[in-house]
Amino acid sequence: MSEQLETSLCHIAKFAPFDDVSGASHFPIYNTGTFDLKKQTGDKIYDYTRSDNPTREVLENLFTHVEGGAGCVCTHTGIACVSLLFETVLKANSQVLVEADCYGGTFRLLKIFKEKYNIQVHFANFCDVEIIEHILKTNPIDLVLCESPTNPGLKIIDLELIANLSHKYDALFAVDNSLATFISQRPLDFGADFSLFSTTKYISGHGSVVAGAIVAKTKELSQQIHYYANAHGRSQNPMDVFLISLGIPTLKIRMIEHEKNSITIAKYLEKQSYIKKVTHPALPSHPQYELAKKQMKYIPGVFCVDFTSVELAEKFIENTKIFGEKCSFGSPDSRVEIPAKISHASFSKEELKAIGISDSTVRFSIGLESVEDLIKDIEQAVK
Repeated sequence: MSEQLETSLCHIAKFAPFDDVSGASHFPIYNTGTFDLKKQTGDKIYDYTRSDNPTREVLENLFTHVEGGAGCVCTHTGIACVSLLFETVLKANSQVLVEADCYGGTFRLLKIFKEKYNIQVHFANFCDVEIIEHILKTNPIDLVLCESPTNPGLKIIDLELIANLSHKYDALFAVDNSLATFISQRPLDFGADFSLFSTTKYISGHGSVVAGAIVAKTKELSQQIHYYANAHGRSQNPMDVFLISLGIPTLKIRMIEHEKNSITIAKYLEKQSYIKKVTHPALPSHPQYELAKKQMKYIPGVFCVDFTSVELAEKFIENTKIFGEKCSFGSPDSRVEIPAKISHASFSKEELKAIGISDSTVRFSIGLESVEDLIKDIEQAVK
């Protein structure tokens, strides 16, 4: 019997590699480094947790299912799944095409690969199709990578269009789906070869763990990411898998609340005289508003605001009581940060300006608190 995605998320244990005789709602934590080969009777043989672990396999099977892929690797951090993607796909002198508005950790990692392995990186605005096709046509690109929505610029990328262009010129296409999550959009359905995401954020939902996952579209690509995950030691530990599994069943209802609360706050801020611009994909003022509605089922609770001055932005951050000044997003608690100072500090001022981020830009991650309390906190912080 086929079932809706949210039903699968509420019955994670059924994705276990073998039946648990206790019938536990959560599959047991196999918190062990090694397994005795002489005592195993199942079809799957386990020897070392870095290579395979039954607890981790539950989550990998679930993510493979909900993303519509052929295989998955759960990694020990979010950026580790980006590293694993590069380690799997790239070689010395490879060329990569990346959306200029990318996560600061990805940007830093690309610099390292460029310096150590002579990888050539082309940064571009993925909303400019002519530029993207020109780069693909005139360079032997091995990998195309973007986020949608982008972080922190909140651009919405036409995933199907970029997938078609990538494959037209024999490049693999990967999407960082951390902001939207698979509850909102499935990149593989739009033609992507890889969907990767930080499970630190909305997936786990509680802010209690750092982790990531990468799902491959084909069996061949799945085998490759598993090989390199084992070789480079990218695998996630069983205890963190368990913590993530606790948050997954509530993903849908959390995303609905994050979306609702963030839209309310964004609309409120649009009316304030101390705000120059609000960038939220669910507002009609967003340049890709129609594409966002078409491509995503839910809009995440992250958006950016440009204050009228740097001083006011810093004052706001300093004076908030409920909003914490924290990096990351997707937790029940609301957070604010100045990307130029924290999450995107590795960008130069020129690079930030190119993606529309200034020193007066504040990124909001709206949590699950009372909206009335959040608005009161904003009001007192800017007095």
